[in-house]
Amino acid sequence: MNPSYTYKDAGVDIDAGDALVERIKPLAKKTLRPEVLTGIGGFGALVEISKKYQEPVLVSGTDGVGTKLKLAFRMQRHDSVGIDLVAMSVNDILVQGAEPLFFLDYFACGRLDVGVAETVISGIARGCELSGCALIGGETAEMPDMYPDGEYDLAGFAVGVVEKSRIITGQSITPGDAVLGLASSGAHSNGYSLIRKLVEVSGVDLDGDFHGRPFGDALLEPTRIYVKAMLDLMQRLPVKGMAHITGGGLTGNIPRMLPQDCAVALRHDSWQRPPLFDWLQQTGRIVDAEMHRTFNCGIGLVVVVAPEHAPAALAALAAAGERAWQIGQVTPRSGEPVSIA
Repeated sequence: MNPSYTYKDAGVDIDAGDALVERIKPLAKKTLRPEVLTGIGGFGALVEISKKYQEPVLVSGTDGVGTKLKLAFRMQRHDSVGIDLVAMSVNDILVQGAEPLFFLDYFACGRLDVGVAETVISGIARGCELSGCALIGGETAEMPDMYPDGEYDLAGFAVGVVEKSRIITGQSITPGDAVLGLASSGAHSNGYSLIRKLVEVSGVDLDGDFHGRPFGDALLEPTRIYVKAMLDLMQRLPVKGMAHITGGGLTGNIPRMLPQDCAVALRHDSWQRPPLFDWLQQTGRIVDAEMHRTFNCGIGLVVVVAPEHAPAALAALAAAGERAWQIGQVTPRSGEPVSIA
């Protein structure tokens, strides 16, 4: 190897990376929990498990933001995709009853723009604050020729903990149980390959007015994080099952929480569907069945409780700032696991 070869000769700016780490540290510090022993800056972070758990079980999840990033690049808006990144993982581990403990991120780009990266990671830190988990580390990878200028990719990894006796498996779900739906904030982080195609073919103005705000803002609205409201609800009453409505939509995700002998019957007029989904369906001439298996259609989290607990659950969720409805009930399985009438 030529002795004069350096990382900077290869297009990697070490100084920029060091500057980014220093900017991240105060953001991460705001998210720390008592269990965190070490954080940003080391080769690894140390986290102990709280003594409040008698039989702690760790629950992990990993995800990304997908092609929603392409819209962020186009609009030069990088402040909310970090929230999306955290939400996709913490909501996933939540449905098994887990309280998120910590989060790590992976940010990859061709050439590091410290300002953009800091904005993205500020969003990640905000997502961690909203979910009550600690941002304890991650990786910033600068790989020349791997990504076009101005683009990057994101991945995240969350770990939570649940008492073994309180793991939510869905196996206690029985016919007659109430099915609740918590409102989504929009399309969240799924279906964006189709969304971007519809934006392209329609020629819609992303800066144009859409129900009182720019259309692009509706598309980039970050994924809602349900952690704090649901952890509070689980302390108040038994929750039998939960489904995070991500890729696969309502019909693809609800069956993941159901016993083999149970199905769910939903009423499509029982919840308020955001105008974005009306635009998508009309613009793409998408049939109802395809909408239900591609998008969340306004429901970001589905929760099953005993019917006698439904009113109290809805009241608790409303008090926690969530819009929620009873959107259906559990039925005996005789055909498809999810029907929407």
